[in-house]
Amino acid sequence: MTPPERHPHVNAAAPEDSVLRLEQGDIHVSQDGPGDAPVLLLIHGSAASGRSWDAMVPLLATLHRVIRIDLPGHGRSAEPADGDYATPEQGRRIGTVLDRLGVGHATVVGHSSGGYAATALAEHRPGLVAALALISTGPRMDAFIPQGAAVFDPAQWPPADDRIREFASTAFRAGYRVPQELVDELRGMTYRAVTAAMQASIAYLNQRPLPDRLTALGKPLQVIFGDEDRRWRPASAADYRVVPGAEVELLPGAGHTPILEDPARIAALLLPFAAVHAVRASRAT
Repeated sequence: MTPPERHPHVNAAAPEDSVLRLEQGDIHVSQDGPGDAPVLLLIHGSAASGRSWDAMVPLLATLHRVIRIDLPGHGRSAEPADGDYATPEQGRRIGTVLDRLGVGHATVVGHSSGGYAATALAEHRPGLVAALALISTGPRMDAFIPQGAAVFDPAQWPPADDRIREFASTAFRAGYRVPQELVDELRGMTYRAVTAAMQASIAYLNQRPLPDRLTALGKPLQVIFGDEDRRWRPASAADYRVVPGAEVELLPGAGHTPILEDPARIAALLLPFAAVHAVRASRAT
């Protein structure tokens, strides 16, 4: 397959999966949609991968060049050679990926802790980020809902399916069956990757709450929360209203992972937001 850095664009008929060789480890990239369309970068959450966006991509790729990456240690990306899962470092690596792909600016969408990596990218490379959309991304640690799910034992890794389903159940509205693909993704990760990525997100929030970071950035912001989120208090979505111009949407009947639970409703919110800011970014350049 032609390396993305030599042939960065794809056309609507030819989705592309490839691997970028970075100094700290290989990063898996998926691209869909017209190569000359505005870029939407989709960043997954902890213990997941770019595949968590599979249901969303067909709804977005007719109008956008959709880029998905597997963060280090997730999906088909290598664990970082230096063991550094810190969120600011994630932002730097994503910036390197976009440079390799020839991306000048993008609307960046993060689900759950992927919103922290998206914010870190905007902090590190503000010129690359036209706008930010955060889906089910907790604003501060006191908004986290303590979990009663099983704690994994590193001596018994990888865990059995029922243990993974217990852990992942609160990532969805009550009664929603945890997809087998998600179970398989988590089982394929190392214990170090799962725990280090989660600890990095906690450290990033404890250092500075997300609304404070976003206010300082001054980027257009869309926030989407489900009113049945069982990971973060749904009312905490209102914390983002301190960010000037922020658009905050609370979705009735949606849990923590509406990108799987109700992808059409998420796409209906993302598309007009991305369209407006893609136009503004192109005019600015």
